[in-house]
Amino acid sequence: MKNYLGVALTVGILAGLWAQFSPVLGLVTWVGFVAWAAYFASGGTARGLGSTLVTTASGAAYGWLVVTVTPAIPAAGAVAVGVGIIAALMCLQAGWAVLGFIPGAFLGASSFFGNPEGIWSTLLALVVGACLGWLSDVTGKLVQSKIGTSAATVEPATPVETAAR
Repeated sequence: MKNYLGVALTVGILAGLWAQFSPVLGLVTWVGFVAWAAYFASGGTARGLGSTLVTTASGAAYGWLVVTVTPAIPAAGAVAVGVGIIAALMCLQAGWAVLGFIPGAFLGASSFFGNPEGIWSTLLALVVGACLGWLSDVTGKLVQSKIGTSAATVEPATPVETAAR
């Protein structure tokens, strides 16, 4: 338990600040928390930050594409077909290492679909949330080193496997 004290402190402080100021800044709080969680689920580190940023953004873009294109298709079930296509594409894109974190793409698409504020609001909150994840990880390890116990790498209990591995 002591090995997570640094991360717990920094996550707690940053999460409180995010909850207080994200609405003031016009950002959707829960979308930021989704990206924050994605950062840790991706394994953390700078590589995880990059993967989270790219995959959540791609998912949000796919969601935007479905919402933009399918209303122009005069067929029953067009949205369902569109969602099926983007779901397949989000899995197929994992063939590129940088897009290998499939959950990130689904989290990005879900965030877009659930955010009535639109694509730019979603993308901005995803970027800030992922960066807050990275910041809480880095500062948490720094705090942990100062309190005298070994800084544990914050990883999911069962690491999420990416397609690129």
